[in-house]
Amino acid sequence: MVDPAGRILAVNPAAVRLLGRAAPAMRGEDAHDLLHRDAHGGRIPREQCPLLRAVAERSEAREEGDICLRGDGRLIAISWSATPVTDDGAFIGMAVLFTDTAGERSARRERAAYTRALEDLTERLTLVAEITDVLSQTLETDEALVRLGRLLVPRLADWAAVDLLVGSGQVHRVAVTGPAGRVAGLEGGHQRLTEAGEGDHSPLVQVLNGADPVLQQEADPAALPASPLAAVHDDFLRTVGSTSAVTVPLGPRGQITGALTVVRTDPEHPFDTNDLDVVSDIGRRVGLVIDNARRFGRQRAVAEAMQRNLLAPPPQPGSLRLAARYRPAPAGSQVGGDWYDAFQRKDGTLALVIGDVVGHDLTAAAGMAQLHGILRSLAWDHTGPPGAVVDRLDDAMPAITTVPMATLVLALLEGDPHTGPWTLRWTSAGHPPPLLLTRDGQAQYLEAGQGVVLGVPPGTGGSRPSAARPLPPGSTLLLYTDGLIEIPGSDLDTGLARLRRHALALAHEPLDTLCDQLPARMPPGSTDDVALLALRLPSP
Repeated sequence: MVDPAGRILAVNPAAVRLLGRAAPAMRGEDAHDLLHRDAHGGRIPREQCPLLRAVAERSEAREEGDICLRGDGRLIAISWSATPVTDDGAFIGMAVLFTDTAGERSARRERAAYTRALEDLTERLTLVAEITDVLSQTLETDEALVRLGRLLVPRLADWAAVDLLVGSGQVHRVAVTGPAGRVAGLEGGHQRLTEAGEGDHSPLVQVLNGADPVLQQEADPAALPASPLAAVHDDFLRTVGSTSAVTVPLGPRGQITGALTVVRTDPEHPFDTNDLDVVSDIGRRVGLVIDNARRFGRQRAVAEAMQRNLLAPPPQPGSLRLAARYRPAPAGSQVGGDWYDAFQRKDGTLALVIGDVVGHDLTAAAGMAQLHGILRSLAWDHTGPPGAVVDRLDDAMPAITTVPMATLVLALLEGDPHTGPWTLRWTSAGHPPPLLLTRDGQAQYLEAGQGVVLGVPPGTGGSRPSAARPLPPGSTLLLYTDGLIEIPGSDLDTGLARLRRHALALAHEPLDTLCDQLPARMPPGSTDDVALLALRLPSP
């Protein structure tokens, strides 16, 4: 936080770590003079500082790739955004959110250098690089194995088969790829894995029991398989006409998730020890992808169950109508920290909540669940303004949750649920403003009641403001998260104007239709979750 003169008012622990400076040493210092530098470490004229310009204009701002000076003398690149903060209408400074981009850039440079190095190596190592890159783009096991087969056949092998360990001692052949693509007829079936030391010398059985990768030239047709699993594998090799095969574990030693077998059918072009090393490397990488996919699947199942329970259909008290929608981020864990809630308090008042916890993973979903439960408890019988409820939530958050930062709107609808009249009282913790649509074709953002985000150090923003206004019959109130309005390459004002335009066009549609079509009409490209909660009052 900086004051109207650009001096630092407060920093959170993450800023202390990132900037390498103690909080007391930064408070009261001019943010530009203390931190802002050019690429060579030199000072930048104050008139060229975008943050000071935003402070002077009391306007939102954001920058990518600014340079900051750490306390240890190192320069770091940051991306930041700043938002004006007011208290009872008085401008008290700017909330500045920023993150280090140097680590991400360094990782991208390292990956690019690694790829360039692989391009200078043999075709075998180039294949390893391509498999690593392609498989890292998915967290779905089946899709990863389909991509793997397409890369291995025909560039490295004529056939490829993947067996996965599933259940207790069971092996499932999940993917077979040949010259014509995937062959479902050679897949399926579950066989018991013979324990090591039971006399089964099948390469597949040995590898699944933790042995080293096996290079197998043409098999002895007179040898009898020692187990049903060995028989299945031998039948596969005979069926495809194997003259040379390599079987390697998937994953590192001690974390084997299955086995990969690649086959060549040309006796003039058998596998050699170099191929064994390459396929072994591929197997380790594929095993990590499968392990990550399985972990992701378990995490997603837990988080989706959590969200299904928490993001339940809203109540329909009296003649009031409510509808809600949740759309996960297009990529990632498919769960996140966006949430909505609607419930009747002890006195019959309807409480509406929309919130956003940082992140798109199980941690964010767990934080969302914590805030959801605590806010319900605090709001259930509290008779004060909504700002006081959110103040109590902010006080409790660091002690009993894992949430570092969040935004939300808490709105209370007072009035008879059938006849009204209705008054809305609300507060916002750094969240996009509610949108009110009236029957006469007007649309207004309710920008009053704005306070700082949850998680700002205590005492920074004072008591949270609350706002109130009567709601006319037949009007529609929309609460939403920023994923609905923030599109990469577009500013926030453009997103708000776009939302207002589309919402007005749908204002007379049934509430469920509005909630279905409104996100669909917003332009693609958002990388964030979207939560939407809509309330419609009965017409006269």
